[in-house]
Amino acid sequence: MAYFIGEKMTGGYGGPDIITSCTVDVNKGEIVAILGPNGAGKSTFIKSLLGLVDPKSGFVKVRGLDPRSDFVKVRDLIGYMPEHDCLINDLNAVRLVSYMGQISGVTSASAIQRAHEVLDFVNLGEERYRKIASYSTGMKQRVKLAQALAHDPPLLLLDEPTNGMDPDGREEMLSLISDIGRTGKTVLLSSHVLDEVQQICGYVTIIYQGRLRSEGSIEDLTRGKE
Repeated sequence: MAYFIGEKMTGGYGGPDIITSCTVDVNKGEIVAILGPNGAGKSTFIKSLLGLVDPKSGFVKVRGLDPRSDFVKVRDLIGYMPEHDCLINDLNAVRLVSYMGQISGVTSASAIQRAHEVLDFVNLGEERYRKIASYSTGMKQRVKLAQALAHDPPLLLLDEPTNGMDPDGREEMLSLISDIGRTGKTVLLSSHVLDEVQQICGYVTIIYQGRLRSEGSIEDLTRGKE
């Protein structure tokens, strides 16, 4: 089951063989990790909150809204950074991020201004005018983060945000996410790398084979506590 009440978000997916039992609580302004190996069900969990996966049992709620029937309203609340490559290679970063903002209801002029702001934030500089096809993996990951911020959502769902990045790029991405958390946005981050989670997350939910195995503060979990 899943729900979001007030400033607490809980999410889960009731489909058999993928996620059979999982609940995650996220308080406003927190960075919370969903930690687990590849194939554990982390991406499916996130997609259920977005209404991209239809639960076969149970339910999903985001701030009292059903992502399936209230898809547009839920997507207005959420900025989503998918794990897979979602970029349009023939566009430059400014056009892509402003386009994503407009899709989420931002006016054209405001979307362009917002695109420059978030691209400055992710440190793309003048590279924002180059075609995305010419970008390195790290630059593409930063564009993906920028487009998730394009409509200034209160909630961010980040699926393996450091995927494919070199050590320096990973540190930069983690620093950016930490900075986002300090702005008061709520961040739900999926990862299979404990070391990254320890750096920026205060609370961790561990998923294994579609089930919630453990949860708690990062300090308690690293001490082996439940």
